[in-house]
Amino acid sequence: MRGEPSCPKCGGRVRAPGLFADSWQCDVHGAVHPLQPVIPPSVEALSVVVHRAKVPVWMPWPLPVGWLFTGVAYAGDDRSGGRATAVACSGPGPLGGIGELLLIAEELGVGLGARYAGTDGLDPGPHICVDKPPQTKVLAAGRPTPLWHVSDAPDDRAVFAGEARGLWLWAIVWPEQSGLLMYDELVLTDLRDAGAEVELLPCGALSPRLLS
Repeated sequence: MRGEPSCPKCGGRVRAPGLFADSWQCDVHGAVHPLQPVIPPSVEALSVVVHRAKVPVWMPWPLPVGWLFTGVAYAGDDRSGGRATAVACSGPGPLGGIGELLLIAEELGVGLGARYAGTDGLDPGPHICVDKPPQTKVLAAGRPTPLWHVSDAPDDRAVFAGEARGLWLWAIVWPEQSGLLMYDELVLTDLRDAGAEVELLPCGALSPRLLS
């Protein structure tokens, strides 16, 4: 692991629970679930997050042809467990070049997905229009799951969000044109439910997107 826990919402320093507070504290956001130092990609590191997670650990499975697992992060501590998870993958983009995908599962108000998406606020609700048909769907843990395009995200990425297993699911793709990947009926597996085949997961270099 690298560094110290940080605020999942802004990346700032956090204070551990102590005499005056029983939760991790950010000077800007108050009580938070701390983002633990990013874990370099390996099957062993992924297993640590999977075993601590209280929310899904989403992974395209099987991975698209040529794609690699490129890192994992989670927000939470030993007492609360993982309340948000982020899995990074990268590989050939639909229109050429390299595409990068972050899949985030989180409880309401954690703020990790909004941080990586580059949007204001903590949750995607204000940035999606669920009164209109979704822009795409994925199959998450065997269930068709609608995702809406997230407005107000930076132009360099495509951001989609919806709800899976009663929790927020964010899908963030770089560059923006690689968002076409999300229209290929992506199949997502919660790695908490996966079997021994995960041991065969191909790993690449750590994604810098997780460090942003």
